[in-house]
Amino acid sequence: MSTPAFKFPTQNLLKTGLKNTENIHYQFTPEQLVQDTLRMGEGVLNDSGALVIQTGKFTGRSPKDKFTVKDETTADSVYWNDFNIPIETKYFDIIYNKVLDYLNGLPEMWVRDSYACADPRYRINIRSVSEKPWTNLFAYNMFLRPTEDELENFDPEWHILSAPGLQLDAKECGIRQSNVSLVSFKHKMILIAGSGYTGETKKGIFTILNYVLPHQRNVLSMHCSANVGKEGDTAIFFGLSGTGKTTLSADPNRKLIGDDEHGWSDDTIFNFEGGCYAKTINLTEDKEPEIYRAIRPGALVENTTFFPGTNKINFDDGSVTENTRVSYPLNFISNALEPSVGGLPKNIFFLTCDAYGVLPPISKLTPGQAMYQFISGYTAKVAGTELGVTEPKPTFSACFGAPFLPLHPGKYAQMLGDKMRENKVNVWMINTGWTGGPYGTGNRMKLKYTRAMITAALEGKLDSVAYNNDPIFGMAIPAECPNVPAEVLTPKNTWSDKNAFDEKAKFLASLFVKNFEKYAAGVSAEILAAAPKHQ
Repeated sequence: MSTPAFKFPTQNLLKTGLKNTENIHYQFTPEQLVQDTLRMGEGVLNDSGALVIQTGKFTGRSPKDKFTVKDETTADSVYWNDFNIPIETKYFDIIYNKVLDYLNGLPEMWVRDSYACADPRYRINIRSVSEKPWTNLFAYNMFLRPTEDELENFDPEWHILSAPGLQLDAKECGIRQSNVSLVSFKHKMILIAGSGYTGETKKGIFTILNYVLPHQRNVLSMHCSANVGKEGDTAIFFGLSGTGKTTLSADPNRKLIGDDEHGWSDDTIFNFEGGCYAKTINLTEDKEPEIYRAIRPGALVENTTFFPGTNKINFDDGSVTENTRVSYPLNFISNALEPSVGGLPKNIFFLTCDAYGVLPPISKLTPGQAMYQFISGYTAKVAGTELGVTEPKPTFSACFGAPFLPLHPGKYAQMLGDKMRENKVNVWMINTGWTGGPYGTGNRMKLKYTRAMITAALEGKLDSVAYNNDPIFGMAIPAECPNVPAEVLTPKNTWSDKNAFDEKAKFLASLFVKNFEKYAAGVSAEILAAAPKHQ
């Protein structure tokens, strides 16, 4: 058994209910956690020294098994839906006791104190109790790390208890099956049982911040990346998977604040996290050099395979899952800003991959349009490569992160609108998808054009050009942009069949309107007026 890195603060044990302090490894270093994982036969090192593990049955989040306790704290404030699934207090008590009994019966467990929110005014202290040493390594990588002095009087506000080996009785526990990710805002507790997928830990904390910060602290929580220029100008990038959020925010001329989760206070943009959790499927050094080079000692790689007879990762192999991942501390990125706190933003980018080929590659949004598009959270995914399947699949995820939003999307959108107006922020929609026709007919927008458009927006080179309003979606399209052919800027001009464009644009507009029906009762007239015209 490894030597403890710090003495465990037993005076705080009552907050978790843990009884046996003899089997606790507290605040272990990454090196110790790697050695413990290897000792237990639960991981191997790859050729660059990173720890490679398998998370078991679950290689991604299980949204239908994520529950929130419905009690006097949450009954009237949480937006109950398919993502915010209520569970009674009595079941929380049952699951909590089962998790405690399970952890107390283990021969050893790993405990880590860390915190979220790089702006100290909004810091939330977290204690993670883990069955697996590699889960503890994930917490080290992803959360912010207290100094030794801060650990002396560390008082945990939230607890995460992780027991992937515990299989629950679904009927007895009031859940769907044997696994659960359970949040109690009253108890300030996240319980994870039956799943080893580390992303449940990350998104559990993101979920609670999406409740606490907007609801109690007047801070807008955001599922976005952010960077800052040499002049101190901050930019925010929202976007669902496949839209280019990571790629386009990684700019060698700008410092990275963070790649996924941020808060917007009265005077700062700050990272919630202390690390990155990046997809690795089809990873190459040429395409994503920062991520590729971050796979080194201390990084945790999940669910990848090796080339036969080697310990070299085959990043193209999705046989275990397409959701292969790596976590690593933010300081593994060469241009990371530390501390990860920037000033107020001057530009916001909504990234979408429109496979219908009708949204402009860059457009400027009014506050009402921005809030409408923010709530919509649109992108389109190509259906697949099966014979005859060529139609794109529209995807709408409110505020670009619906599964993690405990409040009504209108709350986040209204806060965004207020902050945009107050700070005179430019909001742009960037379509990284198709041009010249839909998927199967047109072509994907060239990355060099997209980068040129974003650069032009950041440098103010679109401030004085002429604009034309899109007749269906309403956003303002610049008539010119440096280093981008003028004909590319207006989508209809790139289609050979103009009537086909009109029909496809109206079709997409109707999808927006239909999707928005479920939010209409909770938003302002200004937002409703920004709906596209589909008839």
